[in-house]
Amino acid sequence: MRCVSAFDDLLLGNVEHQRTFADAGLPGRAAKGLGLVMCMDSRIEPLHALGLGPGDAKIMRNAGARVTGDVLRTLVLATHLLGVERVLVMAHTDCRMTKATDEQVHETIKEGSGLDTRSLEFRTIADQGATLAHDVQRIRSSPYLPKDLPVAGAVYDVRTGALSVVVPE
Repeated sequence: MRCVSAFDDLLLGNVEHQRTFADAGLPGRAAKGLGLVMCMDSRIEPLHALGLGPGDAKIMRNAGARVTGDVLRTLVLATHLLGVERVLVMAHTDCRMTKATDEQVHETIKEGSGLDTRSLEFRTIADQGATLAHDVQRIRSSPYLPKDLPVAGAVYDVRTGALSVVVPE
């Protein structure tokens, strides 16, 4: 009897992928010099949304497109070792992180699963524009990143595909 894994669909998908895969010989550096910090929302295909192709950017995704300590660590590596010369923080419309407070998220999880998640900071977003400005400033003020690193903040509209710069370079 065969054991069914929660990942069988992915493994089968990979077998299909391998049939047409051709190594493009791309280096590990960002060909277009872009570091992209964006939300994990699966409705957004970042390469298509920005007119990019494989190998063009280093993409960091998390809930709400927040500039966390781990994002800063990754940007330090990306700028000093992987060819990133500019950074775009890209939030989006209809983001779940803008629709609740951390306390509400903790309560929802507790009600649903009984788990106490208060030791976690979910970094929900009360004001998307102000949060974008704050997160862009976190990158700009990092002592480990190049002082002249261009950084901007934008919002991607999940209904129209339009990108609006909210925090200019």
